[in-house]
Amino acid sequence: MRKTSIAGGIFAVAAAVAGAAWAASNSREELVQPIEPAKVTHPDKVELGKKLFFDPRLSRSGFISCNSCHNLSMGGSDNLPTSIGHNWQEGPINSPTVLNSSLAVAQFWDGRAADLQAQAGGPIANPIEMAFSHDLAIGVLQSIPGYVYEFKSVYGSGRIDIEKVTDAIAAFEETLVTPNSAFDKWLMGDDKALNGRELAGWMLFKESGCIACHNGAALGGTSFQKMGLIEPYQTKNPAEGRAAVTGKDEDRFSFKVPTLRNVELTYPYFHDGAAETLEEAVDIMGRLQLGRKYSQEEIGSIVAFLKTLTGDQPSFVMPLLPPSSNETPRPNPFEN
Repeated sequence: MRKTSIAGGIFAVAAAVAGAAWAASNSREELVQPIEPAKVTHPDKVELGKKLFFDPRLSRSGFISCNSCHNLSMGGSDNLPTSIGHNWQEGPINSPTVLNSSLAVAQFWDGRAADLQAQAGGPIANPIEMAFSHDLAIGVLQSIPGYVYEFKSVYGSGRIDIEKVTDAIAAFEETLVTPNSAFDKWLMGDDKALNGRELAGWMLFKESGCIACHNGAALGGTSFQKMGLIEPYQTKNPAEGRAAVTGKDEDRFSFKVPTLRNVELTYPYFHDGAAETLEEAVDIMGRLQLGRKYSQEEIGSIVAFLKTLTGDQPSFVMPLLPPSSNETPRPNPFEN
């Protein structure tokens, strides 16, 4: 009896280990892929785009740049419910992270921009954001000899236009990917990259159905989904979602599914920035989208998994912007 008991115990342990190994192996599925490092084919264009991304002279006040709302020191966002624009105006919606945004099906929460180039021109001319016009912004750049030289070097002509500006900014933004997260290392076969709780969170994330929307390399950004499938989402934010683009009532309150990459850095959450913590966001998503009330232990496991999605942040030498000429308008951030 003793030998049988020992043998049975050994068999049970072996079976459990084999089961865990199978579960881990089976979890490395094609619904989620590792982030690939950026491949730069036009370094001069990327460098020009980087300067434009950080240059506040593209705004009416001379004070707001792309980096103001998509701060690359803060996960590519600004950690505010809604962003601050020209003359301290409150923006209408949460600022999505720019990191890994090249992997999204479209840009903005409602998908009104087809790609990064189309998105880049929007804030410049938005009266609540940078509050300039494309013509005025081009006039500023054309008055700066250093930019004229760089545009000629990259595009073959010193004549600057908004298409070249947004093309360069998009080229830089395409490099803002974040590979080498702990989860990516696990996906690529490193069994030690995730601990037991993080792995349990990933399993729960999958089994609950979160992966139906948060999939692909960015774990999101590939579809539009209604906010509040099971229970209505209560908010004072006036954003209509995809309906503002399509004009279809069935698209009302349908938003682009946000990426979960680097999500621990990009608080607060949702289009209105109403969820201040990951724990709160997981609880709300479970109830409203899945009809599931997670326990505190389950929430903790999912949050532990989500924190493994933080990858290498963009690292580069900060750009030295070309100096203004005498003809370049001077900053006036206190203009009424």
